Amino acid sequence: MEYLNDMALFVEVVKLRSFRKAAEALGMPNSTLSRRISGLEKQIGLRLLNRTTRKIELTEAGQLYFDRCKRIVDEARLAHEQLGEMLARPSGLLRASIPVDFANIYLAPLIAEFAQMYPGITFDFDLTPRQVDLISEPVDVVIRMGEPATSNLIARKLASLRRYLFASPRYLEMNGEPQTPSDLTQHECLRMRGAQGNRWSLSGAQGREELEVGGRFEFNSMGMIRRMATLDMGIALLPDGLAAQAIANGELRKILPQWQASPVPVYALTETRLLPAKTQRFIEFLKANLEGD
Repeated sequence: MEYLNDMALFVEVVKLRSFRKAAEALGMPNSTLSRRISGLEKQIGLRLLNRTTRKIELTEAGQLYFDRCKRIVDEARLAHEQLGEMLARPSGLLRASIPVDFANIYLAPLIAEFAQMYPGITFDFDLTPRQVDLISEPVDVVIRMGEPATSNLIARKLASLRRYLFASPRYLEMNGEPQTPSDLTQHECLRMRGAQGNRWSLSGAQGREELEVGGRFEFNSMGMIRRMATLDMGIALLPDGLAAQAIANGELRKILPQWQASPVPVYALTETRLLPAKTQRFIEFLKANLEGD
């Protein structure tokens, strides 16, 4: 049954896209790893990887084999973790992809608390907004704001973040303070990039208002929107927590406080429901401790 071990080695090579990196992660010589994978290919009778001096690529057979092997390896690893104290005291490297603004404002103190609770876990965080492929990349969990796109991933809702309107005192002094939602159409609005960026939907005691807003600035970062609002450049629609420090510092004021936008959902995305203890505990901890509705 040695081929089962070689399957696990193959999965690690594909996930890291490098024999050298996989050998380092596995704690074995590069030459040994290469020999084991070559032996696996001979045993199967098909080439699984195309190797060049710069990179490795999966063949068609290799892609099919990887898809099957990864699930087998993950389930085998999970079976080990669910025994003994591993479930109570998870360990290992937790790889997560998190938006940088959300990580800095909301998650940093929670991550610090979680790390103290589980000293056996080490962390590798990717704080870029890029699209992550959980099938082929070595990432355990992706945290994203907004409704997830339809996919085969498992989405677990962590929180809903209430959103309100904010502006700097100086901006309001120079441009006047909106008294009704319709007044926003006459103001500089700092918008998120995307199909719905120009359309703000606000709810209050008087019902719902759908507005087409405009302005000179569009961003793909709520942190940047908050920063530009503090620099007197316009009105921002932000989650409460993202504006809290700027309000405390007197840099921003909440305007039209009786009106709010629909909350922004926060999700944890994973490839499978069968999660190792480290990932399961991390998701459970965030869900229990993130502020939101």
